[in-house]
Amino acid sequence: MGRAVCAAVEADPDLTLVAAVDRPTDAPSPCEGVALSTERQAFVDARCDVVVDFTVARAARVTLPWLATQGIHAVVGTTGFSEEDVVSFDAAFGAVSGANCLIAPNFAISAVLMMRFAEMAAPWFDTAEVIELHHTHKIDAPSGTAVKTIERMAAARTTDFMADPTEHEVYPGARGGHGPRNIRAHAVRMQGMVAHQEVILGAVGQTITIRQDSYDRSSFMPGVVLACKRIAEHPGLTLSLEPFLD
Repeated sequence: MGRAVCAAVEADPDLTLVAAVDRPTDAPSPCEGVALSTERQAFVDARCDVVVDFTVARAARVTLPWLATQGIHAVVGTTGFSEEDVVSFDAAFGAVSGANCLIAPNFAISAVLMMRFAEMAAPWFDTAEVIELHHTHKIDAPSGTAVKTIERMAAARTTDFMADPTEHEVYPGARGGHGPRNIRAHAVRMQGMVAHQEVILGAVGQTITIRQDSYDRSSFMPGVVLACKRIAEHPGLTLSLEPFLD
């Protein structure tokens, strides 16, 4: 993702890549991520306006508050944050620093639309399940996109979906994880996948399936570039790319 972001920024005539930071996979302190003092200074020396963070939650918890203190905007594709993390980031970027932060579970425009369509459909069906499929290097399950989708579907309803009648799982976990309002989440990790998700909703005699597929990491780049260009227009902390799409 980092290489794809760098290439997308360099290809856009309105953006300039001024710094790129990574750490070796065998580095002794991965939780420090890009927050090491020498690496942080690279952003300041380069007079950076926006930092794009696709790292891990442990690193971003250190990096993002520091960016806020420096007045540098943050566009974040990292997932796995807790509610406490979000409260902390909101406080940091809500201060007088003038820096803004976008945390988006998915930067593909098709994924943003998929979540919106699922939210619209949720009040009209009796049952719902979400299946997300990703590459074998993804460390969290379900994905941030699946979690956000389920949260939005749940918020769109005033009642729960029908309860699951399953009383016994031959293989524990076969019915997936139990999300809010009885929405089940299933995570697939498989070679050959990049990022994919299905939302299946059912009522008597009918179902609807909403599916989104990212076959290549280039699918996320238009959203990342758009976010870099418009982050200054969205004060404080934003938790979805959707507001950037008007």
